[in-house]
Amino acid sequence: MSTHSGDVSNNDSSINNIDSWSSVTELEDIDFSRLPRPRNLNIERQGSYDEKSLTETQLGFSPHPPSRAENFFRALEHFDCIFSPSKRSEFTTPRSPFGQGPHPMVAEAWDSLRRTLVHFRGQPVGTIAALDNSDEKLNYDQVFVRDFVPSALAFLMNREPEIVKNFLLKTLRLQSWEKKIDRFQLGEGVMPASFKVLHDPVRNTETLIADFGESAIGRVAPIDSGFWWIILLRAYTKSTGDTSLSELPECQKGMRLILSLCLSEGFDTFPTLLCADGCSMIDRRMGVYGYPIEIQALFFMALRCALLLLKHDAEGKEFVERIVNRLHALSYHMRNYFWLDLKQLNDIYRYKTEEYSHTAVNKFNVMPDSLPEWVFDFMPVSGGYFLGNVGPSNMDFRWFCLGNCIAILSSLATPEQATKIMELIESRWHELVGEMPLKVCYPAIEGHEWRIVTGCDPKNTRWSYHNGGSWPVLLWLLTAACIKTGRPQLARRAIEVAEQRLSKDGWPEYYDGKLGRFIGKQARKYQTWSIAGYLVAKMMLEDPSHLGMISLEEDKQLKPVLKRSASF
Repeated sequence: MSTHSGDVSNNDSSINNIDSWSSVTELEDIDFSRLPRPRNLNIERQGSYDEKSLTETQLGFSPHPPSRAENFFRALEHFDCIFSPSKRSEFTTPRSPFGQGPHPMVAEAWDSLRRTLVHFRGQPVGTIAALDNSDEKLNYDQVFVRDFVPSALAFLMNREPEIVKNFLLKTLRLQSWEKKIDRFQLGEGVMPASFKVLHDPVRNTETLIADFGESAIGRVAPIDSGFWWIILLRAYTKSTGDTSLSELPECQKGMRLILSLCLSEGFDTFPTLLCADGCSMIDRRMGVYGYPIEIQALFFMALRCALLLLKHDAEGKEFVERIVNRLHALSYHMRNYFWLDLKQLNDIYRYKTEEYSHTAVNKFNVMPDSLPEWVFDFMPVSGGYFLGNVGPSNMDFRWFCLGNCIAILSSLATPEQATKIMELIESRWHELVGEMPLKVCYPAIEGHEWRIVTGCDPKNTRWSYHNGGSWPVLLWLLTAACIKTGRPQLARRAIEVAEQRLSKDGWPEYYDGKLGRFIGKQARKYQTWSIAGYLVAKMMLEDPSHLGMISLEEDKQLKPVLKRSASF
């Protein structure tokens, strides 16, 4: 067993050095009494510290005029929907303030969610992936970083932030472990995909076991874990007004270590991150290697969150400058080359190939014959979306839910693009929502393409699991995107569809079929993020100001979309 030789922070840190990279017995807890007293922020919708642009934050520019979504929020404020730090969600009380009781599924969901809590040394530190005891546990009895996000948001919205704080600190300590797969050592900033608590009743000890990818299917490190950690840290800060956690030297260092991994210089000619297959929610071989939209959107959002959380001290200033430069390049690249609407589809259809010059229009040498037949009918006149992947001679035209929703919430999508994404979802409701929200990607790959792309994966057959399956957890992301774009009625419609079956079916992990009609053939029941995703969606509709935890306003200083032409 390898040992850890470094220290996660300076000597007076409240987080102690850890001597094992794969398991820890009698792990010392953080002395919470030594943490600085919380410093409360003045939480207001207008003028909030994290809704300012990069230039406004750094140079003092004036805020931009209110957008359509901002006007929507201001209208909601007249109906007593303002977030109150002293108020829990009405979904935990017997009656709603509007004269109607909460949906009966809500109480069941909260009860199920609380039964997934994992404790370490008497403190809740996360939620397990699923409560289903009908099948082999595999790794569903572990706390996954990405899976915990909707659970964390539910607890934050219900004014129970302590579990989120414990989770953030515990995973931060795990980041400091030495991480090896065979004889290769992973980067210092890699966050674990998951962890579990082992109880030894004989010795009366508890041990943490972390997985950084060495036990995962395909042995792929989770790129998204670090991004979700930063995003969740910002959500905690925004929700509680407590900046003392993010200002801890350990949290500042943890963010810098994550950023060092993805801002390092190399051979890349694009500002996007090059990824292996299976490094995110789609954790099996599904042809998402290269520059997948999910990772790029999470990368963009994590950069923006880190910019708000990093101190402007000697170490932080260097990263702030690098983040600003990367955000400008990344937003330009994504908004231009990943965006697809009817006009751009027609342009690609007419592309010339083998262009060799700085004035090339077809910059990635994409072959027009590679356009799939389905995309011509799928693209509505007024809609659009971010492509699944763009690289040399490659465009993945599949629609991916998580990446497009995060693009809206992070404001990677311009207001016009966000509107078009929502118009596409509404126009293609039958295909993307069907009988159970929401397709993780569309369409499914099948036949020879499925054999080549997935390696004949029996779990990712057509319209199943990651290959066009319907995932209820995505309901919270859809709801957040709907509220931000001023379309809460669309979210309500999706929630009502889910409420017809989700509880009766035992809160499955995913559904199969073109319309999501069938419980997934290998889906676990009582999947925690299916439960938490529903609760978060309901609570955001009840109090739309909760959206502020997970949404960032548009930064006007980022360069706008420029039209492709032979002149640039």
